[in-house]
Amino acid sequence: MGFGIKEYEFLKEIGIEPRNLGCYVNGTWKGSGPLVSSSNPANNQTIAEVVEASVEDYEEGMQACFEAAKIWMQIPAPKRGEIVRQIGDALRTKLHELGRLVSLEMGKILPEGIGEVQEIIDMCDFAVGLSRQLNGSVIPSERPNHMMLEMWNPLGIVGVITAFNFPCAVLGWNACIALVCGNCVVWKGAPTTPLITIAMTRLVAGVLEKNNLPGAIFTAFCGGAEIGQAIAKDTRIPLVSFTGSSKVGLMVQQTVNQRFGKCLLELSGNNAIIVMDDADIELAVRSVLFAAVGTAGQRCTTCRRLLLHESVYQKVLDRLLDVYKQVKIGDPLEKGTLLGPLHTRTSRENFEKGIQVIKSQGGKILVGGSVIESEGNFVQPTIVEINPNANVVKEELFGPVLYVMKFQTLKEAIEINNSVPQGLSSSIFTRKPEVIFKWIGPAGSDCGIVNVNIPTNGAEIGGAFGGEKATGGGREAGSDSWKQYMRRSTCTINYGSELPLAQGINFG
Repeated sequence: MGFGIKEYEFLKEIGIEPRNLGCYVNGTWKGSGPLVSSSNPANNQTIAEVVEASVEDYEEGMQACFEAAKIWMQIPAPKRGEIVRQIGDALRTKLHELGRLVSLEMGKILPEGIGEVQEIIDMCDFAVGLSRQLNGSVIPSERPNHMMLEMWNPLGIVGVITAFNFPCAVLGWNACIALVCGNCVVWKGAPTTPLITIAMTRLVAGVLEKNNLPGAIFTAFCGGAEIGQAIAKDTRIPLVSFTGSSKVGLMVQQTVNQRFGKCLLELSGNNAIIVMDDADIELAVRSVLFAAVGTAGQRCTTCRRLLLHESVYQKVLDRLLDVYKQVKIGDPLEKGTLLGPLHTRTSRENFEKGIQVIKSQGGKILVGGSVIESEGNFVQPTIVEINPNANVVKEELFGPVLYVMKFQTLKEAIEINNSVPQGLSSSIFTRKPEVIFKWIGPAGSDCGIVNVNIPTNGAEIGGAFGGEKATGGGREAGSDSWKQYMRRSTCTINYGSELPLAQGINFG
């Protein structure tokens, strides 16, 4: 059986067939759940079919994963790092094919699709080095002939639930670190991007098989809320990483907390760029364009609010309106396209509903504001002039809609930046050191990502990624994020023959 469309034939090079089994369980592919179709958001035509996981598939997979964890955690960390290095090398050989699949199935433009896969390769490289640096501390003891130290040990299994907008990069943030830390990984990919889940898993499975390791070290499921709920409830999974909306993330957190598990949440963003009166206008305009239009406004770090100092308000706005009119909208696989489709028909409908709400709350559409009549889920990039106190500004409309507002002072701009429930990313454009250090200090932005003279999106993997407030508080990827994937033990060792007690206590 072949693909109906010639442009899909490349999928066979990464193990995708017209019909696919959607579970990698105990080293084998299977699936006994519903049959679903994966669609191309540029035309809403079926790419391929996938048999999703059933609850029975999940339980079989988890039993095998639980046993595999006993083996994997005993392998020395640098040896685990070598496996992750090989995963990175396997990804390198299929970088362009996987990137093309990301673009095809998710809808982001091809350079972004390839960039997403490159991000996982970068995470593999980072994790390989980390595998030799999972260091604990030696702590001075107040007691003679005693030694205190910290030990970091694996948790066992890490559950990773990812979203459609970054269908494989977020897996990389979590899985690369979790694996070198000695954990098995259970991955539930987004229901609308199952082909990426399968293609990624095939590469990882190939590396495990080549090294004669249990396939269950990496267990993957295509499926919907039923599988996600099973992961959240499963006491065999000490840590659950969830990426998605604040509403669903709160439900996941409550479920995991009820069993005293740990959650790592990457939720909604409502990110602002502030342009001060001394800003480099061209640099700011280019940054806003990428931050607001990139990935069709479907990044958690997308710029949704643009705060312009009153003295440069019209100048920046006029320049931005000019570049918005030049944005090429179309097939994300075509060279030169800057704005692809929204991911689903539902996304397009939510865009339409959102525009009506914006208008009802006094928003003035300066450019865009309409869907584009086509087979796909295309909409116009939109700029809205609106009061920062409008209720709709506090919400995350997942599309290329940018709210523009005016401010007079830095204090006012910071207050507007911090006035929303979310706290993921933020950026300011200025050349003044006193403004920069105010912005990144305790009285500045309350976000997890606080930038200067760059967009809100496009984070590097070397820093910890995540946000505050309704964004969930989780941190993934670089810095010391690895500590969330391990269990810390404080160990006190008495190598003498006396028993002095801490705090000078004399007990008999």
